Amino acid sequence: MKEWNGWCGWRRTSSASPWSVCLSSTGIVSGGRHRSDWGGNEAPRQDSFCDQTVRRNEPLIVEDASTLPEFADNPFVAGDPHLRFYAGHPLHAPGGEPVGTLCIVDTTPREFNERDRELLSELAYWVEVELDQDQELDNAEVVQRAMISRDTPELPGYTIAAAIIPKGRMSGDYYDLTVIDGRLRITVVDVMGKGLGPALVASGIRGSLRTAPQRPLTEALTEVDCLLDDTVGELGLFATAAHADLDPETGEIELVDAGHGLSFIVSPDGTWLQLRSTQLPLGMGEPDGRTATFAELQPGDTFLCCSDGLLDVLDPADPFPQVERAINTLGPEESVQAAVRLATTDERATDDITVIAIRRDQ
Repeated sequence: MKEWNGWCGWRRTSSASPWSVCLSSTGIVSGGRHRSDWGGNEAPRQDSFCDQTVRRNEPLIVEDASTLPEFADNPFVAGDPHLRFYAGHPLHAPGGEPVGTLCIVDTTPREFNERDRELLSELAYWVEVELDQDQELDNAEVVQRAMISRDTPELPGYTIAAAIIPKGRMSGDYYDLTVIDGRLRITVVDVMGKGLGPALVASGIRGSLRTAPQRPLTEALTEVDCLLDDTVGELGLFATAAHADLDPETGEIELVDAGHGLSFIVSPDGTWLQLRSTQLPLGMGEPDGRTATFAELQPGDTFLCCSDGLLDVLDPADPFPQVERAINTLGPEESVQAAVRLATTDERATDDITVIAIRRDQ
């Protein structure tokens, strides 16, 4: 029996259970043995009451196990904790297969009337709903993680580091680093909000930007504007984006910024340049079309791009010089790891955080 703790805050507390029993529990059947939640005995799974409930695929009500030959010799009845009462209801996967139980148990015999059975069935239904939603989130999380760039591309003469730290299970941020026709394509997108909805929008934007990668950057973001307007325009969702190409031979950066404004060039002498933009976020439209700005990385310079979640964990009075000091003291890789540590330990971190640092080496 594998515990599932996503629901039923009363699972170990009799005071919150409607029946004032010694234990209420939810579980998913897993493995060949069963270790009880209510005692130290471990036994073959087929000896557990919950396994019997799953096998029968119907509620199992045992008011006094010691009086029933079928259960009197059960190790959980004859031995510790000497169970007497058990009421279990099977839990089903979305396809209808029984996969676990919602059960209540006690060490003293109890009566369980028809209203009790109805209530147990209602509670089991809501557990199944939560299990289904939890599984959907699990699947979506796996898909999104598979889509996030995991391997940082190697670019001779450059040091590249990147990380994304979702605040929840799903992220409205994403980044992409790919080499296209010898140039490094750099993308950071931050969709308004957190959770599954923004994550789905981010995935759609990623798919659009990866289509026909040879097209101009301005054209790619203009098409994303149209995509968002056609699909989620009525919801008022928008996204900021930095979409850039880096020529490794010259260090030239072509950047199309859609309301993002968090791209910088940090120089080893301590100066830094913010690549500002007056263009609107994706989804708000840009009547005059998207335009690109150009900059150049000199040897020793670092191109930094982040989402606004990083600002939450920086000194509000002095954020950008703080970043510059980290870049020039620690280098790209350690700076990104420092951002990861802040994102996972600082209580001020309330949003997804994405950081990319690319240094043109001496």
